[in-house]
Amino acid sequence: MPQFDVYSMIKWLHLTAFALGGGSAMVILILVGLEDTREDLKGMTSVLWRRTTAWAFRVAVLLGITLLVMRILAGEQPFAAKYLHWKLGLVVLLLVCSELSGKALGKARRGAALLAFLLFLMATFVSVNHDAFGTVVHRAGNGAAGTYTGTVEQGD
Repeated sequence: MPQFDVYSMIKWLHLTAFALGGGSAMVILILVGLEDTREDLKGMTSVLWRRTTAWAFRVAVLLGITLLVMRILAGEQPFAAKYLHWKLGLVVLLLVCSELSGKALGKARRGAALLAFLLFLMATFVSVNHDAFGTVVHRAGNGAAGTYTGTVEQGD
C-alpha cells in the first residue's frame, strides 16, 4: 500500500486548482465573444466564472496558504526566496480581479477577467522560474557591535 505525504497531496491539489482556474478563465474569455452574437448565451460567462474560475482560485489560495504554514511549522524559511514575495503580490491581485470579474462579465465588461487571466499567467511564470529570482541572505546578528537595533543613541 503506498504511503502518501500530506504536503505532496496538498501541493498537488493546489496546482490542480490553480490550473483549473486558469484554464477555465481562458475558455470563458473565448466564450465572451459568442455572447455578443447569440441571445441564448447572454450571461453564461458570468455564471461560469462565478462557479468555476472564482472557486478554483479561492481553493488554490487557501491551499497555498496551508502549504506556506506547513513549511513555516516545519522550520523552513519560505520567505527567504525572493520569488515568493512577487508571487504573493500577484496572487492577491489575481484574487481581487477574479472576484470582480463575475459581476463585470454580467455587464459585458471584460477588463477584470482579462487582467485576472494575465495575472494568472504572470504568477505561473514566477512560480515556474523561481530559481531566477534568487534568495534573500539573512545576516546573523547576535547583538554584537555594529548591528542595528532600531534605536538611535545620541552622545552627550
